[in-house]
Amino acid sequence: MKQSEMKHAVTQGQTSLGIEFGSTRIKAVLMNNSFETIASGSYEWENQMKNGFWTYHQEDIIAGLQKAYGSMKSEVESAYGITLRTIGSIGISAMMHGYMPFDHTGELLVPFRTWRNNTTGAAASELTGLFQYNIPERWSIAHLYQAILDDEKHLPRIQLITTLSGYIHWLLTGKQVIGAGDASGMFPIDDTTQDYNDFMLEQFDTLTAARNYPWKIKNILPEVLTAGEQAGTLTNDGIKILDKSQNLQPGIPFCPPEGDAGTGMVATNSVKKRIGNVSVGTSVFAMIVLDQKISNTHPEIDLVTTPNGNPVAMVHANNCSSDLNAWLGLFREFSEATGQKLNSGDLFELMLQKALEADPDGGGLLSYGYFSGENITGLESGRPLFVRSPESNFNLANFMRTHLFSAFGALKIGMVLLTDKEQVAIDNVFAHGGLFKTPVVGQRVVAAAMNTPVSVMDTAGEGGAWGIAVLASYTKNKGPAETLEEFLDNKVFKEIETTEIHPDRADVEGFEIFMERYKKGLVIEQAAVDHLTPADAIGEQVKVN
Repeated sequence: MKQSEMKHAVTQGQTSLGIEFGSTRIKAVLMNNSFETIASGSYEWENQMKNGFWTYHQEDIIAGLQKAYGSMKSEVESAYGITLRTIGSIGISAMMHGYMPFDHTGELLVPFRTWRNNTTGAAASELTGLFQYNIPERWSIAHLYQAILDDEKHLPRIQLITTLSGYIHWLLTGKQVIGAGDASGMFPIDDTTQDYNDFMLEQFDTLTAARNYPWKIKNILPEVLTAGEQAGTLTNDGIKILDKSQNLQPGIPFCPPEGDAGTGMVATNSVKKRIGNVSVGTSVFAMIVLDQKISNTHPEIDLVTTPNGNPVAMVHANNCSSDLNAWLGLFREFSEATGQKLNSGDLFELMLQKALEADPDGGGLLSYGYFSGENITGLESGRPLFVRSPESNFNLANFMRTHLFSAFGALKIGMVLLTDKEQVAIDNVFAHGGLFKTPVVGQRVVAAAMNTPVSVMDTAGEGGAWGIAVLASYTKNKGPAETLEEFLDNKVFKEIETTEIHPDRADVEGFEIFMERYKKGLVIEQAAVDHLTPADAIGEQVKVN
């Protein structure tokens, strides 16, 4: 689209804005009604371990929102010479799960506890047994019940518990609502009603009745909305939070706030039955839209929903790209020390391409990129680890392939349960995330891990901010009775090019050999957890001694 047409879209509000709070970056994407990006802005951030919990400071959440939006707004002003005053529709997305409890004044009662915390094992196990439905440790209800088991003092004051996306949406619109996909990571959803499971709500209230809290669980959960429903409008108070210059006008409609899993499905057109997507970042998860019910409860498989409320099997691994990024940072230091300064994109492509030259199984090398614990493999905390034997074929190509394989190792374990034991049918998998900006490599690894064709769209690098902008556009621009599937097929992805790669036999066999090594070596990772003390704990020991 020509610059003059882009400018016209901005001035007329023929746009949608998506803002996503990822684990390492907050990103804002403004797009036109043809789903082309007009401008974007971002803010880098990192979680911190405070008092035993992975968290982000509440002040950083607001500051990051303002800076990501402000950066996008500045790009509009620079490119088109106009001030952004109106937007057609807005959507908020964020990392799913976690725990944000508030009192009646809106005070956050404990610092945000993110999905990354593996501190709710007792609660998750008890609730899974009670509901006969897998409740992962990162789910909001597990965090709440663990706080109950620990008799935390804030519990009687709770008026609302929500997710990060629900919190930001509430600040900007005043509405305590949540999208179906994000809600399904808080508490089990009944796919027939597309709302919280009433029987399980009653079970939870019975379980906690002796505590005499002044609330029932349903009354402190946000209202569930499905894709396409209007979820409030931008208020004057919301403008003061979002747009520090206060140029925006109130009344802009919002779509339901969603989790990053839901926006990943939308960004890859993966909301139809028997279609899956893999989202790669700090964590990695695979989502398969089901055409049949799962017969058994598996701790490795979450049951969640699409943004329009259809059942999805989700395999989520806490760790994916962090260790790979750390190694590439080390290689960048080396290149700079030799006087060769490569930008990040060139370095990533150069190093990832080496993996295609490797032995099929990675030459006998082994790594675990466990920056945090891993539920699928039973590790409560993690230690990034690289191991080789004297007989291993230790070279750069094998080193890179091993770290790529390891990034999907835990995911592979969960997917085997889904495809082999539950016989879930998968016609195709769409992949997205920064890894797939480098052609072929990531696709081949995922195709080998899942032993199914893997497709990457031209939009693969756009990510969740673009996906939630699409959902915002759907809320504003959908036709009468137009389903989300129809909107995506006929409008969003009609002319998007897709590259499909089928599993390579040697890659598949090599991945299977690597996985045998990976599973046998978990005792090494456990030993590292048991005997390698984190740096902050070492510091405490030094002080004591």
